[in-house]
Amino acid sequence: MSAGRFLTTHVGSLPRAEDLVELMFAKEGGLPLDAAAVDRRIAQAVHHVVAKQAEAGLDIINDGEQSKPSYATYIKDRLNGFGGSGNSYVFQDVEDFPTLKERIFADPGRKHRKTPACNAPITVKDMTAVERDAATLNAAIAAHPGRQAFMSAASPGVTALFFANDWYDSDEAYLFALAEGLRHEYEAIAAAGIILQVDCPDLAMGRHTQFRDLDLKGFRDRIALNIEALNRATANIPPERLRMHLCWGNYPGPHHCDVPMQDIIDLVWQARPHAIQFEAANPRHAHEFTVFEHVALPDGKVLIPGVVECQSGYIEHPELIAQRIARYANLVGRERVMAGVDCGFSVHVGSGGVHPDVVWAKMAALAEGARIASARFWL
Repeated sequence: MSAGRFLTTHVGSLPRAEDLVELMFAKEGGLPLDAAAVDRRIAQAVHHVVAKQAEAGLDIINDGEQSKPSYATYIKDRLNGFGGSGNSYVFQDVEDFPTLKERIFADPGRKHRKTPACNAPITVKDMTAVERDAATLNAAIAAHPGRQAFMSAASPGVTALFFANDWYDSDEAYLFALAEGLRHEYEAIAAAGIILQVDCPDLAMGRHTQFRDLDLKGFRDRIALNIEALNRATANIPPERLRMHLCWGNYPGPHHCDVPMQDIIDLVWQARPHAIQFEAANPRHAHEFTVFEHVALPDGKVLIPGVVECQSGYIEHPELIAQRIARYANLVGRERVMAGVDCGFSVHVGSGGVHPDVVWAKMAALAEGARIASARFWL
């Protein structure tokens, strides 16, 4: 963990070139495509975003999710069982602002998103896709010595959030069937020597979407079950090779219905991953560093607070980034903090409001802010 400085990373999705976006839309639409040509274009895109991350100065980098239509919905192409009607759910916060709701859901990335319900048993459909992704990332990162690789994957809970259950007798049975199906993807990533990041917006965003009708106790009971499923699915991977992303939803909504971190953090600690990424820069959650004034960080856990926003076109000043890092380092110790980003910059193909050039500038500011903070804490 400790390199004598604060390490830098991000959450996952990065901007895609326009031609790749069009290819992915065509693929989602079922149009005939040359699969080999698509794979070649994805590999080119991965090499590009890996180089850009390294150029910006990030330490732990990924493939930018260039091969995926969405951080979660790609699962429908890798597991059998998804052939039902489309799923939709309500964002409780957005319902209070109907005009804003129209604007958010007009996003091209959302319009092309496919979320068929589960209407058959969950089994593994395609293991070659994850193996190909891992090989592509490892080939790209080999050109940049000193960098570590991570790869993101959907959690059982967020998969259940996106894809409704029309097959299993209970939501619990569905959840654990997903855990078993996803286990193979998780283990393939780990076997390739890549850090596995499990995306878990179900543990926070789920409060005002899938579980909006539950009280807080009911919601906590459900996310405790989701964490148990995650732990089963990752049981064969060492915790230090795992990290998880806690998220309240990467969309430009008001977020006034977000569950406070202090209401769920005790459950989050029960998840196996050693590193916890979470939103800590945006206006709704930037204040929550104070949670760690009275909540102890368990042994073996590391924090990766977001110190850069993913929705704002502003490039954060490196000094502000250094201050944000310092808040956490002062509370939990310098060796137990890495610097990250709130969420992905393009979680669905075609989504994302920050210009790609600004994304890379924000990443460079992140690295510079970490250098400033490191000089103050280690020198």
